[in-house]
Amino acid sequence: MPRAGLSHDAVVRLALQVVDDGGSRGFAELSLAKVAAKAGVAAPSLYKHVGSLADLRREVAVLAIREVTAASTAATVGRAGADALHALANAWRSYAREHPGRYAATQIGPDPEDPADARQRDAAAEGVQVVVAVLRGFGLPDDRVIDAVRAVRAGVHGFVMLELGGGFRMREDVDQSFAVLLDMLVAGVAALGTPNALLEHDTPGSHR
Repeated sequence: MPRAGLSHDAVVRLALQVVDDGGSRGFAELSLAKVAAKAGVAAPSLYKHVGSLADLRREVAVLAIREVTAASTAATVGRAGADALHALANAWRSYAREHPGRYAATQIGPDPEDPADARQRDAAAEGVQVVVAVLRGFGLPDDRVIDAVRAVRAGVHGFVMLELGGGFRMREDVDQSFAVLLDMLVAGVAALGTPNALLEHDTPGSHR
């Protein structure tokens, strides 16, 4: 039965449902046809409310990024150092488990040159600042902050995607393994903040 009062916001909400229903592949497989089926209308009817599938994907990504940023902020407020990094990573993992499709949407970097990606760039920048604030608590020099952001993001994301994809089938406790990963990331980030680590990192012939 067709939905009465379909609007831009309603279409985006339906797209979020479609993305969530699709699990970790939900965002990659988002289509106007799926959203239209959810709304009970023909796909061309959606063009009254969204310009294109690309526009709808941006809307979903912006909302998902803002949700993760809010969860990250709430988890880390009043915390510092290892405690803050653990809280941040656990917030990401919890969001990914609850909304795997939306989580996937947060991982697509906006085009730095495309004006259409401006809102997504702004949302992503706010999210990165939460991570930067956590990592600065380790006393990192400015030229190591982005390295640390990328390393932490890659480590947590890799674990989460393996977990969501059923990659951990051995009987050992997965939560314990995640805690070990976080301890390793804490140690690595802390090492970047020590003078000796910087000297070793910058020795001739080292590969960055």
